Amino acid sequence: MPKEFAYRGHTIEQLKNVSMDEFILLLPARQRRSLQRGLTPQQREFFEELKKYKRTNDGENKKAIKTHCRDMIILPEMIGLTILIHNGKEFIPVEVKPQMIGHYLGEFAITNKKVSHGTPGIGASRSSMYVPLK
Repeated sequence: MPKEFAYRGHTIEQLKNVSMDEFILLLPARQRRSLQRGLTPQQREFFEELKKYKRTNDGENKKAIKTHCRDMIILPEMIGLTILIHNGKEFIPVEVKPQMIGHYLGEFAITNKKVSHGTPGIGASRSSMYVPLK
């Protein structure tokens, strides 16, 4: 039997039913302080869009929500949704899982990628004159 996920001793159903003020007290210090200051206008707009989306798409959650708001903290209401998070170039689809509660959205859409330099070729630079040909 798989172990049911609990966030700081509370099940997902309990977290969804608890008020925002009580949920904030369960978060780590950085996230707690951030949410106690209030949501930024961008975060508030995203949260309203999220609520509207959940009201209209009760049964079928097909379309994802796009956002540039990478500093939004993942809340229990977001579990099960697919959110398209902008990484500076494109929107990365992220399905929100219970283990993500309390993290920032931006943590799941990496903004940089691994640099893989090619091998030096003829004419690439002055030093490539001395690279032996194969």
